[in-house]
Amino acid sequence: MSRIGVKSIKLGPNTTFNISEEGLITVKGPKGTLKQQVADAAKIDFQNKEGLLHLVLKEEGIKQNAMHGLYRSLVANMVKGVEKGFEKRLIVNGVGYKVAMQGKTLVMNIGYSKPVNFDTPEGITISVAGPTEIVVEGCDKTVVGQCAADIKAKRKPEPYHGYGIRYKDEVILRKEIKAAGK
Repeated sequence: MSRIGVKSIKLGPNTTFNISEEGLITVKGPKGTLKQQVADAAKIDFQNKEGLLHLVLKEEGIKQNAMHGLYRSLVANMVKGVEKGFEKRLIVNGVGYKVAMQGKTLVMNIGYSKPVNFDTPEGITISVAGPTEIVVEGCDKTVVGQCAADIKAKRKPEPYHGYGIRYKDEVILRKEIKAAGK
């Protein structure tokens, strides 16, 4: 039995959980709707009792134990996403580096000869909290993380001065600048 899979998931009062015969999980809440397909090899059943969701294995086995924990984590992230949502904050650090929103496009001046444009994906909200802070929000954890990673990839932080785009809680390991000859 999986240690993670045996934990129950608490559903909020405005959250509904449904699984179809084909194995399509649907979670609806105030922030949106998320869907996830369950693999045939998972052999997992869901029980919804009094606002608590339990995952039950139909068969025991090493692969089923792994799937048990995996789908419990995926469903827990879906429930948290439709109830509260997920957020990633990015900091833009550098001389003359700044960001702004133009409609649904994030315009970044990050040291290139021309501004870099980033279009907002569907289901994601990008806002600018200041001239050097970007906030990425949404209900799907994987899409929020991927969008933040794509923005960061436009100008990764360099180790000598720390210029670039980084996560707010990320620590950049700095290198010492080469000293002049002695």
